[in-house]
This record gives sequence, C-alpha cells and structure tokens, in this order.
Amino acid sequence: MMSVTDESAPLSSVNFCASGLVRPECVLAHRSGLLFAADWTGPGGVTVIDPRSGKTRRHLARTWDGAPLKPNGILLEESGAFLITHLGDSDGGVFRLWPDGRVEPVLTAIAGRPLPPTNFVARDAAGRLYVTVSTLHTPRHLAARPEVADGFIAMLPLDGPARIVAKGLGYTNECLFSADGGTLYVNETFARRTSAFSVTDDGRLVNPTVFARYGDGIYPDGLALDASGALIVVSIISNSVLQVTADGPRTLLLQDRDAARVAAVETAYLGGSLSRDLLDAPHAGPLKNISSIAFGGPDMRTAFLGCLLGDRIAHFETPFAGHVPPHYDYDLSPLVAAGLVDGTIEEGLRL
Repeated sequence: MMSVTDESAPLSSVNFCASGLVRPECVLAHRSGLLFAADWTGPGGVTVIDPRSGKTRRHLARTWDGAPLKPNGILLEESGAFLITHLGDSDGGVFRLWPDGRVEPVLTAIAGRPLPPTNFVARDAAGRLYVTVSTLHTPRHLAARPEVADGFIAMLPLDGPARIVAKGLGYTNECLFSADGGTLYVNETFARRTSAFSVTDDGRLVNPTVFARYGDGIYPDGLALDASGALIVVSIISNSVLQVTADGPRTLLLQDRDAARVAAVETAYLGGSLSRDLLDAPHAGPLKNISSIAFGGPDMRTAFLGCLLGDRIAHFETPFAGHVPPHYDYDLSPLVAAGLVDGTIEEGLRL
C-alpha cells in the first residue's frame, strides 16, 4: 500500500455554511460564489447556497407526478437545468430539473431494463453522459463487501441508445474525466480502489487499470481534480480527503476519524456483515460523513464538502488550487429569471 504523507489541516480550520440541509451528498461550486447541493426535501431537487451569507433557496421538483426524487449526484447544465441521479430504494434513473421546476426523464432504462438506484452522472466534452450504478443488489448495503462487483457505467450518446461501457465494478461511485478528457476515473467504494479507463473517440471505455488501492478505513466516494491533474479523493466512514497521484506519495489533506466507528465498520466489512444501520451510525466528530468535494473561492483553493449524514457544508483552505470544471462559468441567468438566484453582481463575481 502506498505511504501517506500527513499534511492534514487542523479541524479547527474547518468552517461550515448553511444549515438544515437534507442529505447534501453532492456539492457543486460556481464562479459566482454560489454552491448547489443535492436535496431530499419533499419531492427532491437542489439547494442553492450562498456561503457568504449562509442563505439557502430550495429548487424542488414541481411538476413531476412520480415518486419523490432522491438526488445523489447532480450536474449543472449550460441551460441552467440540473441533471439528477435518482437513488431510490429499488429504482433509479437520470432526470432533468429545469429552472421552472419541470422534471423530465433523461435515462431510466437500458435495453428495456429499468435502471437500478443510480449514483452519479458526468458529461464529456462531446456531450455524452456517463452514468454510474453502484450495484444490482437490493438493498444496496448488501454490496458493501470486498467480493461483490456488480456495479457498472452506462454511456448515453447524443444520438442513439444508452449502453453499458464498463461492468464488474465494486460499488461504482463518482466518476471524473481527466483534464484532457482522455481518461475516466471512477471510485469503487467497497472494492476500495480508484480505477481508470481510456476513453475512445466513440465514447467506449477501454484499457481498465487500477489507479489506486486503499485500506485502513478508506472507502473512496467523491472525486475532483486539482490544478496539477492529481486526484482529490473523499472517503466516507473515515472522513478523509486525500491527494492521490498514480506514481507518487499520497497526501492526507483533512481527516476527522472516529476511531471506534471506523473499527466497527472495518470489522463488519471484512466479515461480510456491514449493515445499513452501521453505515448510517452517528459520527462523533464535526464532519459526520463527508462524501464529495468541489473547489471554489476567489483562487479555487477553498474545498467544499458534501455530506451524507450532516445538514451543512464544511469547507477548508487547501495549499493548491482545484481544476476549474466546465460548469464553473455557466451563465446563471435562467436561475435568476426563475427567482432562484439574486440578480446582483458583486465585485469579482458574476451571476
């Protein structure tokens, strides 16, 4: 196992914004300074957060006649709409939430088979969507075992049906394209590894490799890039944030480790008995159970952390800048027109 250099920021340097959030598992940052987080309130949707004031506005589904959406991953589109991956108890799919609250299905089945609970969605430079499904097991926690590998990645092209482009994954979680778009990284949470695929011109995933393996309480969930191209990996359970490169030492950037809880999870995981109750058990520290990361702030050095069990967004300063994602500069005027974002412009920031 690769050695880890501990350069973790003290927990006293971690700040929080917003409150009363409902399972803000995925968080996105925008150049305006705003954050967007997954929201399980009522019919489901997205919370708009101003971290400077702590104010929030809920952007929820208004015209959807199906069961409430349970957003796990969210993705801001150029239109101002959000793609939402639905993590139902037994059903999934990708849905589009428009600024006016309309909801439309984007991908709910492949080859006539309904999608299971769906974890995350990413878009490549060609506009293709890559969708992760963690497992075929119901309930999902039955896949929280080292030997289970029934997760997959589906690809939805601009013209044509969706198809599975990678399978046999150990609890597929967030995925992320390299800065040049030639590689797709994916976290396999309960296989405790990050895998990498080469992306062909027609969107296939080939040449699978293990980019990084983890142990000692590390269960990779969230993914981001820093400005150098290194991966920033968020581990649930151990509440760790790591900088990971393929051939260099790993650096621990932040950790809020509840030793007793991690030990209990490790024992159950290795024994094939990890339960939902144990996964959702309260954490003794302030970070609860961090699950995703987004870089923002004036210099892209503020890391914002999504959370499975908390009701607010933690943030801390990093010694390096994050990579600027495509959605960072999208025009938010459709959200302004819908009354979801104030139409004000502050110096150095734009909406």
